[in-house]
Amino acid sequence: MIRVAMPQGLRDLVGRAMIDPDFLADLQRSPDTVLAQYQLTDGEQTTVRRALARLASTPSNQRAHALHSALIRRVAT
Repeated sequence: MIRVAMPQGLRDLVGRAMIDPDFLADLQRSPDTVLAQYQLTDGEQTTVRRALARLASTPSNQRAHALHSALIRRVAT
C-alpha cells in the first residue's frame, strides 16, 4: 500500500471537514471564506473547489468521505 503525504494545510481542512458537518456545510456554501483560513497553495485551493463541485450529487451523509477520497486521489496523481 502506498501512503500519500497530504500537505499539512490540506490535511487540517479535510480532517475538520470529516468530523464537523457544519464546517463541511460552510465549506460548500462559502469556499472562499473557509479556504482563506488555511494556508493552501493556489493548486490546493483549486483541488478543493473541484472536489466540492463533485459533492453536489453525493448524499449528505457521504460527503465528508467523498471529499477526503477525492483529495487523496488528486494528491496522489
